Amino acid sequence: MKFIVGLFMGLGLGIVIGLLIAPRSGEASNHELRARASEALAQGRELYSHTKSELTDRYTSARSGTL
Repeated sequence: MKFIVGLFMGLGLGIVIGLLIAPRSGEASNHELRARASEALAQGRELYSHTKSELTDRYTSARSGTL
């Protein structure tokens, strides 16, 4: 019983300290996370497009026998 009480007290204390010393608000963190995700998604799309184009060119060259 003492262990469970200590566990919950430690959990609660950890949450409170985390909220007090957080570097920015949840809204700001969420905004930054969305911006990074959007940037990563754009880079992934660009890489996909470039790779698809390159593979299509190679396939066409190989098929025509000019490779």
